[in-house]
Amino acid sequence: MERTIDVPLRWVEDVATLVLPEKANQHLQQLMDRNNEGLLSDQERTGLAALVELNERLSLVRAEALHLLGRNK
Repeated sequence: MERTIDVPLRWVEDVATLVLPEKANQHLQQLMDRNNEGLLSDQERTGLAALVELNERLSLVRAEALHLLGRNK
């Protein structure tokens, strides 16, 4: 069952702008580059997987907010 709640428009607009913080995004890029070169340790691979999952979830939440706002990326 899908529920609907009233929230201020500003909240949805704020959610539509969510991204990884710059430092986390840079770290993600570095890990992806090292992964492409086959240089990741097991610990780095775990960190990469976690950052990728977080980034994907943020993308999905952002996409839903944009949909609710009637906007495209």
